[in-house]
Amino acid sequence: MPLASEDQARADLYALAARLLLAPPDAALLADLAAADPILGSQEERPLEDAWEKLVLAAGITDADAVADEFNALFISLGTPPLNPYGSLYLSGFMNDTPLAQLRTDLAALGLARVAGVAEFEDHLGALCETMRVLVMRRTPLARQQQFFEAHIGPWHGKCLADMEQAPGAGFYRVVAAFVAAFLTIEAQAFAVDTPFDEAALP
Repeated sequence: MPLASEDQARADLYALAARLLLAPPDAALLADLAAADPILGSQEERPLEDAWEKLVLAAGITDADAVADEFNALFISLGTPPLNPYGSLYLSGFMNDTPLAQLRTDLAALGLARVAGVAEFEDHLGALCETMRVLVMRRTPLARQQQFFEAHIGPWHGKCLADMEQAPGAGFYRVVAAFVAAFLTIEAQAFAVDTPFDEAALP
């Protein structure tokens, strides 16, 4: 059975967020984004719709080589990169610390683990967005999705994405950060309204 349209949209947005955070977009992805339809919303305040519109516009004027250079300068420069979007660093102040161990325990309980050969640790924000995509696609109960989100994404994504928006040299990735921040904020709000977390109700 196909996913409900709302869940498919959530999975698609998580997939895009993961893709953009883990690697620079190639020319084909930029072209697809530039040709994408707007996100239609019914509310007066439209943070996700506006952020999406800016991302689509940015994709249409961005060169793939230039954005790859930007990505490398922000995330992969020699020494310590300007941006390190890892949960352990934001939650404890240290890379590969207790939050990563706790995350790995929770992933194991969900039957998930890092694929062999993948360079990024599991607490990279892009990897966490990919995990949420998998949970949505597997029809994981909303209470379990909420538990994972609030434990491993909610406490730090705002600060991380704000750092990305404000980073010297960020151009396209300033727009990416605003888009991901708008989406994750809506996810957090939806979990708070739709699925109040009850640990006793989890399978």
